[in-house]
Formats: sequence, C-alpha cells, structure tokens
Amino acid sequence: MGYDWLGPAMFAGALLFLSLGYPVAFSLGGVAILFGLVGVALDIFNPLFLTALPQRIFNIMANYTLLAIPYFVFLGAMLEKTGLAENLLETMGILFGRLRGGLALAVVFVGALLAASTGVVAATVVAMGLISLPVMLRYGYDKQLATGVIVASGTLGQIIPPSLVLVVLGDQLGISVGDLFIGAFIPGLLMAGVFALHVLIVAFLRPDVAPALPESVRNIGRGELARRVVSVMIPPLLLIGLVLGSIFFGIATPTEAGAVGSLGAILLAALKGRLTGSALAEVSDSTLRISSMVIFILFGSTAFSLVFRGLHGDRFMFDLLTNLPGGTLGFLLVNMVVIFLLGFFIDFFEIAFIIIPIFAPVAQALGLDMLWYGVILGANLQTSFLTPPFGFALFFLRGVAPPEITTEDIYRGAVPFIILQVLVLVVLILFPPLVTFLPSLG
Repeated sequence: MGYDWLGPAMFAGALLFLSLGYPVAFSLGGVAILFGLVGVALDIFNPLFLTALPQRIFNIMANYTLLAIPYFVFLGAMLEKTGLAENLLETMGILFGRLRGGLALAVVFVGALLAASTGVVAATVVAMGLISLPVMLRYGYDKQLATGVIVASGTLGQIIPPSLVLVVLGDQLGISVGDLFIGAFIPGLLMAGVFALHVLIVAFLRPDVAPALPESVRNIGRGELARRVVSVMIPPLLLIGLVLGSIFFGIATPTEAGAVGSLGAILLAALKGRLTGSALAEVSDSTLRISSMVIFILFGSTAFSLVFRGLHGDRFMFDLLTNLPGGTLGFLLVNMVVIFLLGFFIDFFEIAFIIIPIFAPVAQALGLDMLWYGVILGANLQTSFLTPPFGFALFFLRGVAPPEITTEDIYRGAVPFIILQVLVLVVLILFPPLVTFLPSLG
C-alpha cells in the first residue's frame, strides 16, 4: 500500500517527457521500462506481466479496424494532389461571393466537404491556407477572421466522418467504428453550421472585416458558373457517397470503405491527368510516415498500460474517478475538462492512447452509453487541433501563411472557434439524441 503513488507518478512522468518534446512512442515506452525496473527493484511489479507484451503487439498488427487509418490517410493525401480543394474553393468563392463573408462561408463549406471525403486535417488546412488566405486578404478580410475560419474548418475532419479520431476512439473504446461514424454525422454538421452562422453574424455586425467580392470578380456568367459548380461538386459528392454511403447502409466496414475511397481518389487523380509517378510516391511516403507513427505510438502505449496495470495504477485511478463528488456528472465534468486542458499541450493521438484507457472503464462502470461517450470525446479532442500553443492546425497554417500574417493573428483568430466548439460539445452532452438518433434507426 505504501507504493500506490507509483501509478500516478508514472502517468505524470509520461506527460513530463511529452511536454519536453520527446517523441510520443519513445516517451511512453521509455517511461514503461523505467517504472517497470523501479517496480521490480521494490518487489511490487511482477516481471511476468511483460511476457504478455509480444502477444499484445501482434494483436495490434492483426487489428482489422486500424487498417482504416492508412486508407484514409492515403485518400486525403491523394485528393490533395488532384487539385480538388483548389477547384472547390475557387468555385464556391464565386458562388458565395455576393454575400458579405462569402469567401469565409466557402471555406467552411469546402472544409466540411473535404472532411467528409478524407478526414485528414493537415491536407485541408494546408490546401485552404495556400489557396484561400491570400484571396481573402486581397479583398480586405480581417486577418484574424480569415485565419480562424481556415484552421477551424480544417478541424471538421476530426468530427465529420470518416475521421482518424473516431477510428482510434472506436478501437480504444471497443465499439463499432461504423456506429461512431453514423453517430458523429449530425454533430459534425452541427459544428459546421455553427461556424457558418458565426461568419454570417460577424459579417453582418462588422461589414468591414468580411466584405463581398467585387462584381468584376464574381461575374463570370451563369452558364460558366453552372458548369464549374457541376464539375467541382460531382467528384467529391461521388467520393463521399462511396465512402460514407457504403458504411451507413451496411454495405462495407469502415476499413473496406477506406479502401474503396482510396481507389476512387486514384481514379479521380487519373481523370484529372495528375496521377504521376512522383505524386504517387509522395502520397505513399506520407501514408507510410503517418501510419508508422500511429503504430509505434500504439506499441509504446501498450507497454505503458501493461506496466501501469502491473503497478495497480489502473485500480487507483478507477477508485479515484468512480468516487468523485457528483457521481456520473462529476466524472463527465472532470473527464471533459482534463481532455480539453491536455489538448493545449499534447495532440489527440497522445490523449487517446494515454487518457482514454483510464477513463473508458469508469464510463462503462457508470453505465454511460459508450457510443455517445465516444462522440463527445471526439468533439472534445477536435479542440486539441486549435488550442494554443501546440494546436496542429495552427502550425499547419503558420507554415503556409503569407509573411504579413503573424502567429498572434492565427492564435487570436482561433479563439472564437474554440469557444464555438466547446458550446457544441455542451449541447451534445445535454442532448444525447443528437448522437444516438441515427444509429438507433439501424
């Protein structure tokens, strides 16, 4: 009983190494080895626990659900090379250009479409940052509104299915990724709708920060506009139909749908004449890097959870969380606040592989609907891409933004959208049918 502090100390040690910038997989694995040796030296950790590690690693490699990750990464990277985002943004900008804030609305719309096609934040933010940000600045948009709407729309890929966050959460919570996708559909549209409403309100109250496009720019003729709308809308809608439709109607699993979507992205690139050997090599390299990162994080988190359990850290955390004041409500409040605050410093992979395995058994013991719980976790994790100082979407935009855009502009621009994300999260917690209605129809 005198060594109960080792479990929480191990958890704190992992967060310390992560905050110092060490790679996630090696931080988790290294802390596991260090505390395992300490536990053996103090005779409170049985080394036989480690004999289960190889089998756990082989189980990860054989996990069919996780195969969806490289497919969706490949899909997003391939679409980035087809110029789909560029064509969409140009056409939607002209279509909404007569409205104040029209360009920002186009960014939200395209962000939602790309999210439903790929689920990859980096590709969406970089594409929209390169294409739409210079245009918005040229026509007098406020820097903070322009950067904020780009980074926020890019994060829609983490709540609108298909989503890497939901794939990881489905695996960690032991629930169907397909059901999570269906449950997250309404919340994802709600999030996009709230962003669009914010843009409209800001443009109405302050016309100077989001002016309409000049007549000379948007007047390309109805026939040409109709042709461009059809040519840029049909490909992504077909792809969305292939990927999401096959999952929602039970035709394919998320993994199978990801494979079909990847094939669709290749065909789309070929039709646009952009399926070159160099493009395919870049896409494959990007997929390999991200997929390898996820697998190594899984290896590290498996070693971490095994030693953490051997030191009775899981029992300590379970007792602590189940006896919080307020019961289920108190647990949910602590859960959401902890994940939100950690999102300021570490990304969603780290939170999903370290924090979720601690909270999930408690949520199950308290009788929470795990599908609803998974979606509200996903909505909360979405904020980790926007919260300074380490929000990944902020870094992606900083890397492609023009020189006149400062880091402070990007941070300040993200703040209103972080507040909107939190408000949507509160609504999802207060009204669970927003998540559970569509899955119940199946």
